[in-house]
Amino acid sequence: MDPLRFLVDEHGFFTRAEARAFGYGDRDVAAAVRQGRWIRFRRGSYSLADAWSALDDVGRHRVRAHAVLRSLGPSVALSHVSGALEHGIDTWGLDLSRVHVTRLDGGAGRVEGDVVHHEGFCLDSDVHEVDGHRVLVPERCALEAASRAPADAALVLFDSLLHRQLASPEDLMRRFTLMQYWPRTRHLHLAVRMADGRAESPGESRSRYLFWAHGLPAPISQFEVYDEHGALIGVADWGWPEHRLLGEFDGRVKYGRLLEPGRDPGDVVFAEKQREDRLREATGYAMVRLVWADLDRPRYTARRIERLMRQAC
Repeated sequence: MDPLRFLVDEHGFFTRAEARAFGYGDRDVAAAVRQGRWIRFRRGSYSLADAWSALDDVGRHRVRAHAVLRSLGPSVALSHVSGALEHGIDTWGLDLSRVHVTRLDGGAGRVEGDVVHHEGFCLDSDVHEVDGHRVLVPERCALEAASRAPADAALVLFDSLLHRQLASPEDLMRRFTLMQYWPRTRHLHLAVRMADGRAESPGESRSRYLFWAHGLPAPISQFEVYDEHGALIGVADWGWPEHRLLGEFDGRVKYGRLLEPGRDPGDVVFAEKQREDRLREATGYAMVRLVWADLDRPRYTARRIERLMRQAC
């Protein structure tokens, strides 16, 4: 196996020094980049073009973050959005163009190329290792990332933090209490209080914020529906039993998650339609389905839900 391929498969990247150690001179490196076989994604760090093109924005950010940690050594840990992604926390709408690190050596905060260096007091217990990478604890990363985000994006972070059981609601509140007077954190009161580990996707979290912002009743997340014998039929993303209404968020990620190897996407959509029919038949409730475009027109979407609530009652 090509040793550089091995490094990319193992770490996501290789350095110029590693390429040189395997016999690639400066002209070889320049030619590989010029011909599009290698991708130079930051100074001294490379990936193979096919591996890089297969990554989404989150995957590329994480590879960059690992390269930054390699170059800066033990003086920093991943934090803010970079730390959140390293923990596997979902994000929405956050800037991924720069890697965020917090100085562990008392170094000055600054922006340096593709890296934002943050100053911050860190106890030993604030620093974890995730697959060998130094990163601040998940609830701190989520709060720091949220401090630079609008409220609905903050709720995405906090819901995901709790859903993945990386922290408890008490952990999140305790950390927020410690950080509430830090810069840019005061607006997080609402999202911290609203955080719900039952939400399973950014679309569900942003929808819940839309309901709150437009005065709609708060739904029950992951609303369970049973038949007359007490057997579970299915679970809706939201339920408003007092308004006889169920709700679902239809994002492509949901269908991708349900798509088993060898299964046709049309079969998944049909199965979801059957599931919806069973939920409605068992409850007699109406059903509202939201997609990403509905979140871009919140007033229209809120009026639509209000109308369905009135009709269902």
